[in-house]
Amino acid sequence: MPGGRLTQQERQQIALGLSDGLAYAEIARRLDRPTSTVTREVMRNGGPTAYRSDLAHRATERRAHRRRQTTPDGPAVPQAHGRDAAAVLEYQETFTTLFMQQGLPKMTARILTCLFTTDEGSLTAAELVQRLQVSPASISKSVGLLEDLELIRRERDERRRERYRVDNDVWFNSMIASARQNADLAETARQGVAVLIPGTPAAVRLENIARFMDFVAESIIRAAEQARGILYTKAPETPSD
Repeated sequence: MPGGRLTQQERQQIALGLSDGLAYAEIARRLDRPTSTVTREVMRNGGPTAYRSDLAHRATERRAHRRRQTTPDGPAVPQAHGRDAAAVLEYQETFTTLFMQQGLPKMTARILTCLFTTDEGSLTAAELVQRLQVSPASISKSVGLLEDLELIRRERDERRRERYRVDNDVWFNSMIASARQNADLAETARQGVAVLIPGTPAAVRLENIARFMDFVAESIIRAAEQARGILYTKAPETPSD
């Protein structure tokens, strides 16, 4: 039924559609489901190249079981602003999976998701330990990686506790860090041109890499600066009906 949970048969159809090279929208049309449902299902369970219907079905059952365990005596614990706790948890799992597919380790992805979905945008290490039910050592190692990637920043609150924060500048800083890495790659490739003798096939290959990465780095910086300006521009108010 559209809107209900995916059945095992539907997951098998999704897997068949992926193997046939169908787009998410086409698979969704055949299932009479929203495209977002199919996209979320695939991305949460390995992506288009690793999706398996049986593993996805079991993973969904395990997630549902965990949610029942966390709320055995009744409805989910009330969330701020009247949010649905089960829906929030499901969304956090989807967001975490996306970060993992982009290369972040699971614990690091969970921490970043937790920060992004917190109204305050910041949490202490102790609060992260409590929310994620993990050891302080796991938090320490993962926030170190996030700081290196410039995805979070560390600050101290009025009680002198260290807090980890995400804000509007987090993506700008991360993009600039990525641009620096691309520029470093371009410089290293260009150094190899002299070593391998200009004009030789290997040197030409490295020169092309350098030119490509220079262009990418400059484009990222330009786009990030433009996007940052848009981010801080107040959206025009929509006239009321």
